[in-house]
Amino acid sequence: MLQLTVNGEGRKVAPDTSVSGLVTILGLDGRKIAVERNLAIVPRSQYEQTALADGDRIEIVAFVGGG
Repeated sequence: MLQLTVNGEGRKVAPDTSVSGLVTILGLDGRKIAVERNLAIVPRSQYEQTALADGDRIEIVAFVGGG
């Protein structure tokens, strides 16, 4: 298992988990969030190809509409 920090909280995931997989595990809509991995924004087009590594720090921000 990989140990990640997601929005400041520890989380364990399978070794072959991608950013896309993490988004799915968390039940988030990938179209309405931004993901930062180790202080670098991950382009949405790279979610599937971006493999997570032990110790990664992930920050996920959801876009909220309103008026």
